[in-house]
Amino acid sequence: MPEISRRHLFGVAAAAGASTALGTPAFAGAGSQPGTAHRVPREQISVQLYTLRNQLAVNLETTFTELAAIGYRRVEHAGFVGRTAAQFRAALDNAGLKATSGHAGIPQPWNADTWKRTLEDAAIVGNEFIVHPYFGAGANGPVRDAAVYRAFAADLDKAGELARRAGLSFGYHNHQNEFVRQNGTSRTGFDILTSETDAKLVHLEVDLYWAWRGAADPVDLIERHRRRIKQVHVKDMDVASGFADPGTGLIDFERIFRRAADAGLVEYIVERDDAGSPPRTPAQALDTARAGYRYLAGLRF
Repeated sequence: MPEISRRHLFGVAAAAGASTALGTPAFAGAGSQPGTAHRVPREQISVQLYTLRNQLAVNLETTFTELAAIGYRRVEHAGFVGRTAAQFRAALDNAGLKATSGHAGIPQPWNADTWKRTLEDAAIVGNEFIVHPYFGAGANGPVRDAAVYRAFAADLDKAGELARRAGLSFGYHNHQNEFVRQNGTSRTGFDILTSETDAKLVHLEVDLYWAWRGAADPVDLIERHRRRIKQVHVKDMDVASGFADPGTGLIDFERIFRRAADAGLVEYIVERDDAGSPPRTPAQALDTARAGYRYLAGLRF
């Protein structure tokens, strides 16, 4: 999701026979019995509300009701659409939804008091995850200075420690910028962020589309960051490298989700950045939400 949009447009059971704890994957991944079909637990399917930002601006309450009718029980917010945290929570409750996760940028430069206020809002809304949504681009394009990434990694750890004290799991969401190799090193920005943050304080929310755009195979990311990828954005890519509804594009989600247990996945979040933006209409974002839920609920791998 573009930085300016994140900043300005928007301020559980597991499967049968598996653990109901949010932090426990619902099925075995690699190493399970050959021929065993697995599925994405419906209780772990979510939708990133950035997908529906235009429709939410038309009618927040009706949109939440529509999402619940599709089958969603959880969402990931990207701000509160002009409401207070309490008002946003009330609208969710009325529709039978829970915002298990939310996107909120950590202060830059770092400010602990500002971040604590963000965490207070997260508690009001009912978040279990709080995720930093965007980093890695400056006025001249992708950051290529390893020192910038190292400094930001230190701030992520600070944010993660405060989130942990508040009872939240703090995560980092990637775009393609992080996969640029940094000047004078053989390491990418993503390498630096993941190696110089504490895995106990900063989990990963891998945006599968943006990882592909950055030439990073999500299966390779899972292998390198086992048990650290708690969430994924299920966003598909069309033949022109644009956005597509989940299951209609080029990304092989089945191949990725076979490694769900290795990754540590507990939340599968439908997203399409242009779902309700021109030339599409705001209401067409609900078509994407519907297609994404149907695809994930029906997927076997």
